[in-house]
Amino acid sequence: MKRAKGKITVIAHVACNNTEDSCKLAAHAEQLGVDAIAAIPPIYFHLPDHAIADYWSDISAAAPNTDFIIYNIPQLAGVALTPNCLKLMLQNPRVVGVKNSSMPTMDIQTFKSLGGEDFVVFNGPDEQLISGLAIGAEGGIGGTYGVMPELYLKIIESYEKGFLKDAIELQNKANEIISEMCSCKGNLYAVIKEIIKMREGIDLGGVRKPLPNLAKEDIPQVIKCKEMIDHAINSL
Repeated sequence: MKRAKGKITVIAHVACNNTEDSCKLAAHAEQLGVDAIAAIPPIYFHLPDHAIADYWSDISAAAPNTDFIIYNIPQLAGVALTPNCLKLMLQNPRVVGVKNSSMPTMDIQTFKSLGGEDFVVFNGPDEQLISGLAIGAEGGIGGTYGVMPELYLKIIESYEKGFLKDAIELQNKANEIISEMCSCKGNLYAVIKEIIKMREGIDLGGVRKPLPNLAKEDIPQVIKCKEMIDHAINSL
């Protein structure tokens, strides 16, 4: 945080599948001076809105001086952020936004409407960044941004300048690359780490089990993905 402070915004994800550990992580993140904390809802048990709100509220209370971002990713968490749950959370002034990774982009519009003018909603699915921006997202948080940031920044720039056709073209290129990255035996994030190593010379290691690391037969595909990224960026 000493290196990052004032240069980038750091949002620390602190959710565990029990409240006690989540609160400990939240308190630790605040002690380090992060800009905000974020949490998905509890997974496995499909809890009602009031229980999810209590879970998030307890986490936020453990870091009372730090802004809180709700992370909505129903396809993995098993439960979705509902308007009713968001209304409960908005009673806490530290709740400043949502990272929305649900596939319906209309959710972004719904959360923006409930949260008000200063409420921030980030688009989650990388494949629909332009759709999220069009319906009101302030920006995006995505897993593949690290391997091709130039491409995503250009999508945002093209959209903001009104060059919609260019933005759509770039989004299509990004989506083709993502599709190829997902075709390996290794997990997507193992592919991402290897491409970052190839492009930036930063060795981030592999992924933790149970996520599968790259297999030898994945390397030609990873190289192909890296070359697709280079070609897309060189054509900007």
